[in-house]
Amino acid sequence: MSRILQEYERRTPGSQRLHQQASALFPNGVTHVARYLQPYPIYVDRAAGARKRDVDGNEYVDYFGGHGALILGHNHPAVIEAVAAQLARGVHYGASHELEVRWAELIREMLPSAERVRFTVTGTEASLMALRLARAFTEKPKIVRFAGHFHGWHDHVCFPPGGAAGLVAGVVEEMIILQPNDIGAVRNCLSQREDIAAVILEPTGASFGMIPTGGDFLRDLREATSENNVLMIFDEVISGFRCSRGGAQEYFGVRPDLTILAKIVAGGFPGAAICGSADILGLLDYADMTGAPPKVMHQGTYNAEPVSAASGIATLRQVRDTDALDCANQAAASIRDGCNDAIRRKGVNWCVHGCFSEFHIHAGGNEPPRQKGTVPISLIHKMRLGMLCHGVDLNNWPGGLVSAVHTGEDVERTVEGFRQTLDWLGEERLL
Repeated sequence: MSRILQEYERRTPGSQRLHQQASALFPNGVTHVARYLQPYPIYVDRAAGARKRDVDGNEYVDYFGGHGALILGHNHPAVIEAVAAQLARGVHYGASHELEVRWAELIREMLPSAERVRFTVTGTEASLMALRLARAFTEKPKIVRFAGHFHGWHDHVCFPPGGAAGLVAGVVEEMIILQPNDIGAVRNCLSQREDIAAVILEPTGASFGMIPTGGDFLRDLREATSENNVLMIFDEVISGFRCSRGGAQEYFGVRPDLTILAKIVAGGFPGAAICGSADILGLLDYADMTGAPPKVMHQGTYNAEPVSAASGIATLRQVRDTDALDCANQAAASIRDGCNDAIRRKGVNWCVHGCFSEFHIHAGGNEPPRQKGTVPISLIHKMRLGMLCHGVDLNNWPGGLVSAVHTGEDVERTVEGFRQTLDWLGEERLL
């Protein structure tokens, strides 16, 4: 048996037992595809700050970060205080409330393009709403998106080129998939067609910059869409309030027509939003005093639920008023520098890259990849297992999302764990 696998199983018998039970209940034994890990994932019992502890008592520096939601780390005092106060007042009023107003005001204050806001529960719902609004506003059917960019799991965006099981052909045909960062291909596509409603993308690139996109491309894309009367949609589910206080759009100085928000916007609780042009979101308005229905209908039992609103307000105020983003960015830069030093010393053709509060480990070259799927999944799983054995929980990219509360000690533990994991992978001839 491999040393990595043997050590992992020795450390995590409780997680192994729970996974055996879960495998009889859930597909692959997990409740989210990103939590899938061979031979089994860790089962977490508690978390605080930048660390979490599993059911076997092992402590890990956490880089999942609530799938990107926890820019302030786990159980930040300001968030816990706000949520506890709201729990005592009520969980779900089934009515309008003051917190939803304050939440939307903060979003509009911080995000350059947010003239109007509509809350949803998940980023996938906000993504679906963005495409529906774009089609209704332009009265055009087609949407352009980029290979590798993630916009949720609804039918219009969850498939690779060529389609996928369970989708009807008409949905697939209404989406045009282009290669990322090719402005020539975009200009050619937009100039030759008159049926394109919008272009949607992650403004930092696929998976928050695993395949990076730069400011020049975004500015050229804004010019191309404007010239051809096509809407531009930023999926800032991860980058929103992480690249800067005003998201990637403020950082790069590019104003989209619509923006999708989730994760940080609700501070780790269920919550998301779509925001942008008042004219476009006006399609959600009831038409007049007679109660004529909106052109675009949208329901949602948990839209702007009070506890999520309280968490979102507390989180956004911390992002706006403190140096949280600077702290997260600095810690991520130190991790990238330390890991790249370890790579150079080991003499392998890898790199660790990123621009903001993240790091991406590319085990297939000394520059960021241009497409996904270039590294064997088996190597990624072994790398993640090795890091877990050294007290570090990586995201499945592989890489990590860094919070404002990751300390110098966390950085040192991460870099040292990476060095030792490289040694273990070398022993198994996986480098």
